[in-house]
Amino acid sequence: MTRDVGDGLGTRFARLWAASTLSALGSGLATVAAPLFVASRTDDPLVVAAASAVAWLPWLLFALPGGVLADRMDRRRLMIVIDLVRVVALAVLATAIMTGRAGVALLYVVLFVINTGEIVFRAASQAMLPTVVPRHRLERANGWLGGGATLMNSMLAGPLGGFLFALAAGSPFLVNAVTYALSAVLVALIGGDFRAADRAPTAPRTRSMRGEIVEGLRWLAHQRLLRTMAVLIGLLNVTLTAALAVLVLLADERLRLGSVGYGLLFTCMACGGVLGALLGDRIVAWISATWTVRIGLLIEAGLHLALAASRSTVVVGIALFAFGVHGGLWNLVANSLRQRLTPPNLQGRVASTTMFVAAGGNCVGALLGGLLAAEYGITAPYWVGLVVAIGVSAATWRVFNRDAVARAYADEPPVEQRPAPVP
Repeated sequence: MTRDVGDGLGTRFARLWAASTLSALGSGLATVAAPLFVASRTDDPLVVAAASAVAWLPWLLFALPGGVLADRMDRRRLMIVIDLVRVVALAVLATAIMTGRAGVALLYVVLFVINTGEIVFRAASQAMLPTVVPRHRLERANGWLGGGATLMNSMLAGPLGGFLFALAAGSPFLVNAVTYALSAVLVALIGGDFRAADRAPTAPRTRSMRGEIVEGLRWLAHQRLLRTMAVLIGLLNVTLTAALAVLVLLADERLRLGSVGYGLLFTCMACGGVLGALLGDRIVAWISATWTVRIGLLIEAGLHLALAASRSTVVVGIALFAFGVHGGLWNLVANSLRQRLTPPNLQGRVASTTMFVAAGGNCVGALLGGLLAAEYGITAPYWVGLVVAIGVSAATWRVFNRDAVARAYADEPPVEQRPAPVP
């Protein structure tokens, strides 16, 4: 697989891909092991649920400042520092668990630290990618990164994390620390200077972090294609998370599936995601980025319709698989468009703004799904999702026209740009 990744993309990308994939595996192990550890200490639902809240909170607090850091510093060095900090935090947690000294509070602190690091790490790696691979290979590179992350996080980390936790409660966190350490080594082997062009070591720094955040937001607000994509991601994440939040109830009440069948629904989606990510550059070249986005919006609507109206496990499984393919393609196109259109000195901030919007959608959706299902019945979140998907499809259909997307795929790379100074 490493040879295929390097084929046409270069050794530097192969190392970046390996680092990202290892990090995704480690993060997935921690995601699985954290609630298991909390549940082994208490049966209080609020305390168990708080682990997820602590994991999500940094995305809302630090996504925007994280983008500023990614644009201020050498992105490769920043990623190395973040990995090393996470290694120390996880090593402390694993040691405390293995010696019987760990409590839930320590787990919360470590989850907060590693997820804060994940935000900055992702912003830096996405900003770094356009300088690692040729511009015309961005789709393939983003596809491989997305496919590796989906494979590790959504397919392998679940069973492996549960198995390791059964062996020893601290082992998933210890393995996670090892994956971050290996990631730091691989990133360190990527040669080059990855500081934004206007951030040379001798360049004066006169703007505040707030000013730089506003600068990134202002630039994005004036870029119609990327602005629309960010809003779409936020809205569709609300309805998707609302749908997935009560999927376990739908699987039980309407599909009559047990825990294994419920898990297989997510496997269907993950398999589709891997396929879409790995074949994405060829699919986009075949049908164009414009139709990739438009067909994806229709698939979003189709998924909600299938979940709302069908009682067939096969139909729902196929719908989730198709949605997974769409998700892989969507991430590929969205990331590539952003990297093509964003000036190098704003890459980190624009990427982190998109992550902030997506995280906000996830948080709102998780609450909305439960409220709708409790008030109007188990299928209510899916009918609402269908209406929203149809609405945004109609509203944005013409935004992603061939001319607008073609300009993003022009051969000329983006130049350094700076909006008017923020007062």
